[in-house]
Amino acid sequence: MRALIVESQADLGGLWQRHLWRLGVETDLVTSQEGAMRALQEGGYDVMVLDLVLRDGAALALSDYASYRHPDLQVIFVTDTAFFSDGSIFNLCSNARAFVPTATPPEDLAAMVEHYGAPRAAS
Repeated sequence: MRALIVESQADLGGLWQRHLWRLGVETDLVTSQEGAMRALQEGGYDVMVLDLVLRDGAALALSDYASYRHPDLQVIFVTDTAFFSDGSIFNLCSNARAFVPTATPPEDLAAMVEHYGAPRAAS
């Protein structure tokens, strides 16, 4: 399983990354929309942990790009704002699977990545 973390705060993203490594998840961390676009162009990710409010870039544009280029990529949005707290993010982003506070315990976030990144059974 491969995960991409897009988080402007490198220290916070690194904390999440270390928890994912402990679960055996190959994880890349980028801090901007530009870095995320380059990573997504290479592809191969199962899950993207995406900060809704990026310092350098637009999270919704990244989610939209991922939905178009990698339709199976699952997105877990994290935020420290009340924006979209009504759940409307799920109407705007077809690949959104979770919307959690930035303060979510790292082990809980890692468990969500593990859950949404797991291979799906054939129907």
